[in-house]
Amino acid sequence: MIMNLNQLLYKEELTRDEIIFLLNLKDQEELNLLYSRADEVRSQYCGDEVHLRGIIDISNFCEQNCVYCGLRQENDALPRFRMTPEEVIETARVITNLGIFTIVIQSGEDAHFDTDIISYIIYQIRQKSNAAITLSLGERTFDEYRAWKIAGADRYLLKHETANPKLYETYHFKQNLSERLEHLKFLKSIGYQVGSGNLIGLPMQTVEDLADDILLCKSLDLDMAAFGPFIPSPQTPYQNKNIGEAELTLKVTAVARIVLKQVHIPATTALDTIDALGREKGLTAGANVVMPDLTPFPYREQYKIYPGKRGSTDDPLVSTERLKKRIEALGRKISYKRGDSLKIDVQT
Repeated sequence: MIMNLNQLLYKEELTRDEIIFLLNLKDQEELNLLYSRADEVRSQYCGDEVHLRGIIDISNFCEQNCVYCGLRQENDALPRFRMTPEEVIETARVITNLGIFTIVIQSGEDAHFDTDIISYIIYQIRQKSNAAITLSLGERTFDEYRAWKIAGADRYLLKHETANPKLYETYHFKQNLSERLEHLKFLKSIGYQVGSGNLIGLPMQTVEDLADDILLCKSLDLDMAAFGPFIPSPQTPYQNKNIGEAELTLKVTAVARIVLKQVHIPATTALDTIDALGREKGLTAGANVVMPDLTPFPYREQYKIYPGKRGSTDDPLVSTERLKKRIEALGRKISYKRGDSLKIDVQT
């Protein structure tokens, strides 16, 4: 089995059945081979630097009712907040002063932050810094995407969550997968660097679904792909469901690295939340990105997609420095570049 596994891990292209086989590995020796190979591929295609992306959660209002998400519209127990544009711009300044040159502006689907407000925020950040600006604002109109690109946005992160159309409609009452994919394709067509990804361990999800998630990321020709575990959230229909497994998340991360090669893949905060060494394990199983939350108090504690998010009660500057030390302890270097797509020559 190990000999066959070795041959499989060094194949240039993997079939769906081969991806499923790798995701079903259980033996620790075989898993170590998988993670080691993913780490080699990461080093070959992405180098040894770890790219930091500073997240600003600007609003926890959301117009959607996704059954797994703590921000869902019907969660009346969640205290809601919106940062002012000036607070967002100032937080972006703090992030770049830390030597982090990707700013991720994230929120629930909140129409209050309309075309003009987001454009103003982007423009003001762009005037003060050459940092890459990533938007993660959910499904918005194509005109908004265009306006924000013109204002200076570089990237858009929009997870597909699951490649299974039936499961997608089960999890998202008002949305369907085909529309989500059209948004991702449009974003790429107008010049955004595009990120997507899934949740691992959602109810009814199968290993076959996870293989399809990886293949979908490949077909979309993404610049970044994020694979994080499902964590049940109170006040949601899925509050009593089982938590996603750290080991399965690592397997998906590793196989995705082998399949997607030069795509940026983060070691997610959710993985770090369910496993005390989640960042380290992710970074040694193919990941090359870490996304520290730099949202200021009191907002950072209220952006509760899931409960118990690691670092949510810590000072953001202290937790970021701690994170840097954890990365350096692995023998990895922290990048002080924008960390643009490895598929285009726009590094600064």
